[in-house]
Amino acid sequence: MTHTLHRRGSRESLKKDYAVIMLRAVGINDQDYLPKCQEFLRIASRHNPVNLASEMKGNIYEFPLEEIIAEAKGDSMCVFDNPENLTAFLRELKEADLGLSVTVSGIFEIVDECFEKAGLKHHTANFSLGIWGKTELLPSDDILEITTMCGHGMIPPSLVQAMLRAIRVGRMTPREAAKFLAPNCTCGVYNPARAAELLAKMAK
Repeated sequence: MTHTLHRRGSRESLKKDYAVIMLRAVGINDQDYLPKCQEFLRIASRHNPVNLASEMKGNIYEFPLEEIIAEAKGDSMCVFDNPENLTAFLRELKEADLGLSVTVSGIFEIVDECFEKAGLKHHTANFSLGIWGKTELLPSDDILEITTMCGHGMIPPSLVQAMLRAIRVGRMTPREAAKFLAPNCTCGVYNPARAAELLAKMAK
């Protein structure tokens, strides 16, 4: 699963962004996997995620946590804004030994340090090669820092620009604007904590 690999931004900003996905392999380990997805969400909820979701249900900015867990219908996702919480989560997830694939996206060496502290080693590494083609048609880099946090492209640049206008005229705070964008990313890999910092900087 690579849709979380294309997040853009400075190293300093990306140090506050770690997306985690647990998913099954259809036909291999997809029997009775939903209770495992629910347990993943329970474990994640104990380690201060800034977002959390179940595929096809939605994220914590749309539904209460208890409802997401009770009605989990597919792969599970969560996002952390610091390596300490990520490490604590990975340590508990390792102990649970749920038997499904887990991917972590973030600055490679920091993620590797978290793995080591949690008693894990990465199995496979994927790297984004960037965006190819008519890049002149893309939004500005600062807008892309926010929109690429939704790997399926469900946060439109025009909505980010609308949030910036709302912040500049005082109708919204950066945190409120970041939360307003969150339901668009239904799989829950968008990081509203990082987005709030980016929006505040852009609004100036």
